[in-house]
Amino acid sequence: MACARSSPQPVQTSLVCVSHARVVSVSPGPLLRVEGQPVSLRCDVTDYEGPREQDFDWTMQQAEAGSIQVISTFDPKYSDLSLSDRVASGDLSVVRLGDSVVELRIQEVRSSDSATYLCSTPSTDSVFSGNYNAGVALKVIANTLKVAPEAPEPVVPEGGDITLSCNVTRHFTDPTYLSVTWSLRRPGIPLVDILTIGPDGDVVTGSGSAQRYADGGLRLAIRRGGAFGLVVAGVTQADAGMYVCTGREWIHEEGGQWKNIVGKTVEMGAVAVTPTARSLSVVAMSNTTLNMDDTLTLTCLVSAGNLASLALEVTWLVDGRTAVSQDRDGVVSNGSPSVGLERTGPGEFRLVVRGVRGSDKGMYSCRVRAWVGGGGRWYQAAEKTSNPVQVLVTQIKPNFAVTLTSSSTPQVTGDPTELACHVTNITHFLAGGRLGVTWEYTPLPGPPGDRLTTTQTTLPIGSLDAHGNLKSGTLYRDRLESGAIVLTRVEPDTFKLRFLRTQDVDMGAYACSVTAWTPSRQGGMEEAAEFLTPPLTIRWEPKRPSLTAVAQRVREAVAGGATFEMSCTISLVHLQDPGYSVLVQTQDSVDSATRTVLSLSPDSVLQHGGATDPNRRDSLVLTKTGPAEFRFRLAGVQQADRGFYWCDITAWTKQPGQAWTKAVSAKSNKVQINFQETGPLFAVAIPILNKPNEVVLIEFSPLPPSDDLSYEVRWYLTRLRGGNKGTLLASVDRFGLVKKEARNASSDVSLERTDTHTYALNIHATQDSDSGEYHCQATPWYLSASTGAWTHGAELTSTRVFLTVRFPMWDSLKLPLLYGSVASVSVGLFSLLLGFICAHCCCRNTTHTPRSRNKLMDLEMD
Repeated sequence: MACARSSPQPVQTSLVCVSHARVVSVSPGPLLRVEGQPVSLRCDVTDYEGPREQDFDWTMQQAEAGSIQVISTFDPKYSDLSLSDRVASGDLSVVRLGDSVVELRIQEVRSSDSATYLCSTPSTDSVFSGNYNAGVALKVIANTLKVAPEAPEPVVPEGGDITLSCNVTRHFTDPTYLSVTWSLRRPGIPLVDILTIGPDGDVVTGSGSAQRYADGGLRLAIRRGGAFGLVVAGVTQADAGMYVCTGREWIHEEGGQWKNIVGKTVEMGAVAVTPTARSLSVVAMSNTTLNMDDTLTLTCLVSAGNLASLALEVTWLVDGRTAVSQDRDGVVSNGSPSVGLERTGPGEFRLVVRGVRGSDKGMYSCRVRAWVGGGGRWYQAAEKTSNPVQVLVTQIKPNFAVTLTSSSTPQVTGDPTELACHVTNITHFLAGGRLGVTWEYTPLPGPPGDRLTTTQTTLPIGSLDAHGNLKSGTLYRDRLESGAIVLTRVEPDTFKLRFLRTQDVDMGAYACSVTAWTPSRQGGMEEAAEFLTPPLTIRWEPKRPSLTAVAQRVREAVAGGATFEMSCTISLVHLQDPGYSVLVQTQDSVDSATRTVLSLSPDSVLQHGGATDPNRRDSLVLTKTGPAEFRFRLAGVQQADRGFYWCDITAWTKQPGQAWTKAVSAKSNKVQINFQETGPLFAVAIPILNKPNEVVLIEFSPLPPSDDLSYEVRWYLTRLRGGNKGTLLASVDRFGLVKKEARNASSDVSLERTDTHTYALNIHATQDSDSGEYHCQATPWYLSASTGAWTHGAELTSTRVFLTVRFPMWDSLKLPLLYGSVASVSVGLFSLLLGFICAHCCCRNTTHTPRSRNKLMDLEMD
């Protein structure tokens, strides 16, 4: 019990007492250990007072010897004399694990060390309380564990089994248990555990053996008398190495924990795995010659050092192609009622072909793939192919004659060409047989020194196989696919080659090769015989094409707004089925630049040129009116359209599926558009006015409008002679809609159309401000005959006329003077009258003044 004051005040104090109970504990026991093995006994103390670091004393108590001091952390001389040598050598030692924890260690425990070991701690507490020592019993038994393995087979073939037997025993004097572990050591690789049988009988696999054990690749064979057996099935190269067996002895301590008290490892022996490829042998037997419809039998012999543990996959090859195969499960693929593969014995496989054909001849070989493993761990260990054996089939080939003729010979470039290949005198042709053809072309030899044509190379055009399938030559693929060249079979014994349009490059020697096909073993067709015809030369004298174009005026434009039409006729020789492109071109004069108005491609695609106003494109028409005639029409011609027009025509040729090729071109004669368009007439009814407020009529007469011509007219006034454009007075559009501008003058204007080609401007109540130069501008609008759209032409400006309005002085001043005089007199009279009224009414004295007797004074006053 320890007590302390809780307050330093002398007046009143209180005691606080805390109870401490020292607890010393050791490893739980009793303990059972094997002689010669290391032993560790732990001791710790808690709930103590005093310094943090505590000291410990170890003693052992035996029934015969009593108490023996073992070792102490405080006193180096504490050990008994009988143990001093072991303490000095380190066999007995105490190791401090902490301030209050130590461990007594015995490096090699002896049977004489069996005792009860007591751990005590000197008291550092103020009050003696708790326990100051604790003990544990240790029993040391003799090491009777024995591990006796049986050496495995030193050499095992790949895919075989390795049997690992290990005998683990001990003298059963105390309740101990045994375990065994098989391991593999390979050069450069640490020891790897394969499988362990634990002390409780549980099986524990190594990190890389779990799947193999689950697949059955590892099997246990436990026998009586401590013998443990492990079978490693389907070994591979990775299973080669030194096998090791480890036996261990265990006890079951308190708390359910297993404690290994001794173990022993013994090498079982090295095992080498022989690769399957080294011992695998494949032999095919043997060369043979057969007649048609005989039965072919070939045998494949397979041998290996571990043949029984191998799964074989066998394939028969004919000239490198797979004929029939059997997988490792015995399933045959590519077989048929006439072709079979069977296993007649260990390592013996037989190929049977019934009713052989000519296609069955060739070099036969047997390919074998050896598989090792099982339970999902199959892998290919080796592959070998046998020696080839030759199989000959005696047969009579078909015989026939082939002739090549020309059904249609070209005379000029572009003419069609047709060649016929005839097969006659067919003999020895089997039922179900068919004919195929291959067409070949050889260029004509060129002049000496021409490398391109002196070397004659035969080029394939195309072929038809036994099923009628077309195979195109590289250089002729596009023409064949487009239909420019056609290969046909018109009769069972007649084939034709046709060029729709023969080109110059097609001149040369042609030949056809006819192949006889007979049914094959695989259900297809095989080649039986082939015959080639002598070459047939196709040649003609090439002629250069010539082209002539003539332009004629169909409709002439005599005035603005009229329609111009021109036709271009083509004359072409020495060219078959051409296509034409047309350019309609123009120039203002003979020496000016050429511009393109319209163009028409060989595919009839119309395009406008740079000389075309986008607003007038609807007025331009270019059409093909005949096989060799084109027409150009320009509606609503204007002054800007005047010039020379002609056609630039190019002839093109085209093979089906190919692009157009230019052949020849020519330009037609030139046709001129040259019309004179007079300006508008201008007239004034009264050029000089002596009096204002009169009506002035100004007339404007452009060209007579028609159904496809109309005008937009605008009137302008300029105050000074020769001035600028002036002020817009009024306008009328081509639809007759009149628009007047706002005016500050007192006069007014109006527009009217007096007849079909006269426009009049009327000025009402003219004033001197209406004097000046008058002129008008007219914009012609043309109606397109093809599209019905209106387009405007160049503006037309009239001459200017000057209108003078005179001002009479007296006529202009007499009225103002009269009005002014009358107004002045009236104002004067009104002023006198107003003054009289004011004097009489407002300034009179109403008081009576006696009349003075002094007459003279009164008069003066008056």
